Amino acid sequence: MPATVRALTDHLAAALAAAYPAAEASAVAALVVEHLLGFEGALQRRMAAAAPVPAAVQAQVPVLLARLLAHEPVQYVLGVAHFAGMELEVTPATLIPRPETEELARFIGNESQHLRQPSMLDVGTGTGCLALALARALPTATVRAVDVSAEALAVAGRNAARYAPQVVFEQLDILRQTPAVLPGSLDVLVSNPPYVRESERAAMRANVLAWEPATALFVPDDDPLLFYRRLAALGQELLRPGGRLYVEINEAFSLETQALLAQHGYAEVRGVADMFGRDRMVVGVR
Repeated sequence: MPATVRALTDHLAAALAAAYPAAEASAVAALVVEHLLGFEGALQRRMAAAAPVPAAVQAQVPVLLARLLAHEPVQYVLGVAHFAGMELEVTPATLIPRPETEELARFIGNESQHLRQPSMLDVGTGTGCLALALARALPTATVRAVDVSAEALAVAGRNAARYAPQVVFEQLDILRQTPAVLPGSLDVLVSNPPYVRESERAAMRANVLAWEPATALFVPDDDPLLFYRRLAALGQELLRPGGRLYVEINEAFSLETQALLAQHGYAEVRGVADMFGRDRMVVGVR
């Protein structure tokens, strides 16, 4: 087993190149080394390039490498994902937080800075990433979060204990139940709901299909806006006048989602592009 930080990183990248594109193999190798050795980023790893790797760390590498070569996502292999300055626990009961979701959290935080004591609800919280990021960005906010999965809520609760213990969690099926929130009391309702059509499975990466929870990903082809219709109705009930509904979307349905919100009485409905110029968010004002 390679004995220095640089050698271990190179060894992992070379081994992973058998299963991943070279750039991705290098990125995953760097993540693994930084996690195993407690480095806070690439700079610290590079500065320690010639440092020896403890035997106890070296002993963990073969098992981790085997899991990665089986296409298990690196976040599940390491048990953590980085999001909005947090190192969140992730398990196969939760989706892996994505960069576009971090953009959504940042966007909402920026648009909510003027609110004195905002009341917020995150639907389908998963790891808790959106709820925790908002609670940290807006310290005076009251933040609640719901999910249908008890396993996901357990993960979110552990993440909250570390980063934002004031967030309140509730287990419920949003399609059949209403959160314990007073009608007309919310300033923000946010959700990253399931939005991938079943027919899109064939175009998805094998490691997503094999490892991430299908219930958090997929909707029927004949009703792709299933969750957005429910969220639009829920927002009309729970948002105060002027409150905002924010949703992450399937980029193929931006106009349809905007039209749905307009049909439900929302004003100032607009799509918001992500860093790559893709329509990945929709906002509507109650």
